Amino acid sequence: QVQLVGSGGGLVQAGGSLRLSCVTSGTRISLNPMAWYRQAPGKQRELVAAITRGGFTNYVDAVKGRFTISRDNAKNTLYLQMNSLKPDDTAVYYCNARVDWSPYWGQGTQVTVSS
Repeated sequence: QVQLVGSGGGLVQAGGSLRLSCVTSGTRISLNPMAWYRQAPGKQRELVAAITRGGFTNYVDAVKGRFTISRDNAKNTLYLQMNSLKPDDTAVYYCNARVDWSPYWGQGTQVTVSS
């Protein structure tokens, strides 16, 4: 059974940093495309960053140069390093894995950026 457990959110001032983690079990993250999504109040869930099986990454324009997605295959953990945070980054962040074409989601972790 595939399970994803996200953590690392919190309250931070604008300009600060946070690192989100997503511990995965039931599958090896190196074998699957992984991603981080976010959903702000009243808005649709949006893709923030993704990493392919081969390690290629892509980002939504709003976070390019500020966020970095990475993974530690030995720990089976996905990360999202978030720097220079802005109030617009406030949202619930979800990790996602695509395993055999089926999506799996973490429970979400709240990130709040104060101005």
